[in-house]
Amino acid sequence: MLWESISSVVLGLALSWVALRRLPGRLPSPRTVLLTGALGALFGAYLTHSALGSGHVLATLVGAVLVGAVTLSLLIRPRRSRPVRSAAAQ
Repeated sequence: MLWESISSVVLGLALSWVALRRLPGRLPSPRTVLLTGALGALFGAYLTHSALGSGHVLATLVGAVLVGAVTLSLLIRPRRSRPVRSAAAQ
């Protein structure tokens, strides 16, 4: 379980780093993104390990990456664009 936890945190940090490089203007501060990715992956590993039990290391790490990606997706801000005015406001 210890190696699963360490591996899931490392995978969460790697996923956060990729997100910071691919979406630099649409994410909050890098510290927040790295922390969210690591904690999301750790929670995903815990959740998957609890559901499947021991002996499913690869599935646990896949679950960690999936939950980490979902938590990182919650941080993405929309693109900045011109505000759309309604027809009634014109």
